[in-house]
Amino acid sequence: MIGAIIGDVAGSSYEFDNDMEHYDLDLFREGTTFTDDTVCTIAVADAILHGKSYESSLLEWCHRYPGRGYGGRFLGWLLSAAPKPYGSYGNGSAMRVSPVGWAFETIESTRAQAECSAEPTHNHPEGIKGAQVIAEAIFRLRCGEWDKIQELIISSYGADYESNLPAAGVFDETCQGCVPLALTILLRSTDYEDAIRSAIHYGGDSDTLAAIVGGMAEAYYGVPDDLVEKALTYLPDEMCRVYEDFRSKYMQ
Repeated sequence: MIGAIIGDVAGSSYEFDNDMEHYDLDLFREGTTFTDDTVCTIAVADAILHGKSYESSLLEWCHRYPGRGYGGRFLGWLLSAAPKPYGSYGNGSAMRVSPVGWAFETIESTRAQAECSAEPTHNHPEGIKGAQVIAEAIFRLRCGEWDKIQELIISSYGADYESNLPAAGVFDETCQGCVPLALTILLRSTDYEDAIRSAIHYGGDSDTLAAIVGGMAEAYYGVPDDLVEKALTYLPDEMCRVYEDFRSKYMQ
């Protein structure tokens, strides 16, 4: 899950200031911070660690860290007296799901839990599918099944998926746009840092795209220690503790 957090943190300052000219961009430039992608990822990890519902954990953590770039409909859900799923197919279900890909022992249980993690908000079929595809990709990548990723994209989004990818710089917040794009960037990458740089360099919704790519890239390549150490300096202590506890239990 630290791979997703690094992607979010590194991409945060580029979300509305895309740098599509320079691949060799500064990953931790001035203005870098963690956003809703990290808060929600921590919430999912905490739910798994402590047997909480995904809904209660998301509500708890997002109330604790307001003003982190939550989308309008998610914010309405967060502030509601009686929160209900709102049929979203946005990429928020995919950006927070990375802990699920590590914590369960079969593809079936991984996909089932990915659906559960999406349902409090993103209960549209495309929102659920986006979470399931990314969680399954992480599961397969941590098992070394790089060769299954292309098959996963095609079975989920069709053989012509590349013709439907959002163009570079286009701000596409949907699962059906962002998820196949993230998988494509991953497949073209050479290592973790290349995957993150390529996602941010692509432009558009930089932090979320990089978080989704980063969560998958971690599972296959691992993450350089210096990037882990730097990213953790941006997080509050209680988030670092969730990350360390989750890593110790599920990622050894």
